Amino acid sequence: MTQDEEYLRLLSIFHYVVGGIAALFSLFPLIHLAIGLLFIFSPQTFADGRGGQPPVFIGWIFIIIATILITCGLTLATLIITTGRFLARRTHYTFCLVMAGIECIFTPFGTVLGVFTLITLMRDTVKRLFGVSVPGTI
Repeated sequence: MTQDEEYLRLLSIFHYVVGGIAALFSLFPLIHLAIGLLFIFSPQTFADGRGGQPPVFIGWIFIIIATILITCGLTLATLIITTGRFLARRTHYTFCLVMAGIECIFTPFGTVLGVFTLITLMRDTVKRLFGVSVPGTI
């Protein structure tokens, strides 16, 4: 196994780990979803001492925002795990490159993983492993 193949294997494993962490953290808004459902189905829970209840639309705001955050987080986690699979198979070079750039936004783990992935994918020897043509070679 060459050094580049070992790097790709390690990057693949780290993508699985970071994808799992991202999936876990994307489920935190489930708390807000539960609060939103309580606002709608049991408004007396949040009643003030004078008998006033909060408006129902507040519950819908909680539900909508939580659903959007959960969906986006799980989508990102799925894409990160997919990138790990593509790195292991050495396919979809451009997808892996773009996802490495996107991962750089998410500090601290995504930034470290994205930078190391970009550095590795920029090597001519790794491009050849992916079957990407390298300019200046025959």
